[in-house]
Amino acid sequence: SSISITPPISNMVQSQNGWGVTYTSTQICAVKGSSVEIRCTYTYPPRINNETIEVQKRLWFTKLQQDVPVDLKTDPNYDARVEYYFFRNNSTLRITDLRESDSAQYKFRFETNYRSGRYTGSPGVTLLVTVTLSGEIVEGSSVTLTCSSDAKPAANYTWYKEDDQKPLSKDSQLIFSSIQSSDAGEYYCTAVNDLGTKRTGHNIIIVNYAPKLPSVSVSPFAEIVEGSSVTLTCSSDANPAANYTWYKNNDRKPLSESFQLGFSSIQSSDSGVYYCKARNKLGMKTSRNKLLDVKYAPKFLSLSVSPSDEIVEGSPVNLICSSDANPAANYTWYKDNKVLSVGQQGVYHFIAIRLEDSGDYSCKSENVHGEANSTSLSVDVQCECFLSV
Repeated sequence: SSISITPPISNMVQSQNGWGVTYTSTQICAVKGSSVEIRCTYTYPPRINNETIEVQKRLWFTKLQQDVPVDLKTDPNYDARVEYYFFRNNSTLRITDLRESDSAQYKFRFETNYRSGRYTGSPGVTLLVTVTLSGEIVEGSSVTLTCSSDAKPAANYTWYKEDDQKPLSKDSQLIFSSIQSSDAGEYYCTAVNDLGTKRTGHNIIIVNYAPKLPSVSVSPFAEIVEGSSVTLTCSSDANPAANYTWYKNNDRKPLSESFQLGFSSIQSSDSGVYYCKARNKLGMKTSRNKLLDVKYAPKFLSLSVSPSDEIVEGSPVNLICSSDANPAANYTWYKDNKVLSVGQQGVYHFIAIRLEDSGDYSCKSENVHGEANSTSLSVDVQCECFLSV
């Protein structure tokens, strides 16, 4: 199984003059062999002394080597078990097949083009990897922790969570009538009488629950242009960690069975509605739809004339310029290489064509992403008098 939980500890924020790292949680408990995700948001000033600040390097680490952070992706202890995900100013570290030796403090670091623009979020996130559980605890179930001690006179008991000094209960039992994912974490109790105090070791509660509503993000966040690299990411809060499947429109055939769906060179045909499903052994949730609208320069340009047979003086005639483009194209019409008109109309209309309208016509289709030019089309207007002879 793949189990990970995030105890509800207050967010940890470190910042200085616009530089900072905010961790979603400061302590995470997970089971050996499972997967875990550690998340943070980082900030930095957009400009310093009229110099635009750009991030050049981002990494996660647990240790230093000659005062230099060791990137987890280069650490042989994490070989093929670590993934980074970046979206805007957010970063996610995913570690699979957890080992007891993975228990450590994890820190995020980013470096910029500014000479002193390097920042590490300290103290980071503490990950505790445990070996066994006393039994599976499912969200919504009833759970009771019982503290007992051999003491005379009888002991008084107090329950605490993690390093919080605020008592949760002053009874021998700590009862959760309907335990929630937010109740996950480490608990301990103290037994006190007139002769002394004893404290238990930490008892880890890991709550399993079905995936929450998945969210879909698109990177880059800017307009999507044909030929660019695009990544869709599906994420859901779940325990055990969710498995993901991607779909497009109403097609039941999965596109991908990964949390990411990538396009190395996206095409106009990739436009459409995408969604993902997150599932684990406790349930499944489907994300809201995400529309991908791929922009592209005009293509498949064609120029034709209607009617296509002999054109007679005085008859109505349409020149038709058509192309596939997103956003819609504007058209420029030419006769003998001179501009006739510019606008959104792909049809150049003659109410009653004249002899002097004979010539070579062409059109240009263009939008913000590019243009396409047609080949020349010769229009030969026949005199009506010849036909009446």
